[in-house]
Amino acid sequence: MELSNLPDKRIQQFIGEHHVAALSAAVGADIWSWHVFYAYLEEENKFVVTSDSGTRHTSMLKQDRVAHISGAIALETETIGLIRGLQFTATAELCNESFINRYRLRYLKRFPYAVVKIGELWVLTPNEMKFTDNRLGFGKKLNWKERKPL
Repeated sequence: MELSNLPDKRIQQFIGEHHVAALSAAVGADIWSWHVFYAYLEEENKFVVTSDSGTRHTSMLKQDRVAHISGAIALETETIGLIRGLQFTATAELCNESFINRYRLRYLKRFPYAVVKIGELWVLTPNEMKFTDNRLGFGKKLNWKERKPL
């Protein structure tokens, strides 16, 4: 029996409760951050995002076939006991033709108004996540790391 390589359900639930992430990339000394709407594919542990092809960050991502990025999702609250947030690293790949229709449909299901201008689809595959959830105890962290196949 193969063990699941999916994050803890509490992490997946938090991701599903939100829809905006802050992402960052670096190419040499050029560092940039941006915000995206995302559709989270829980069963695959992937984020689907879209971006215009002419943006600074898209240009940076295209410099590598598989770009390495970091991201964060946060619950805005001033109540210390309710603070929750996720930090992650991921690879970002421009969606290839064999998957574009499936991922486009998943994105449009989450954001139907994006049909007007969807842009390029990118698939983010997390390789590490750190979830802070103060409801579980002050500063409580849940960590997840991708397991590489043997």
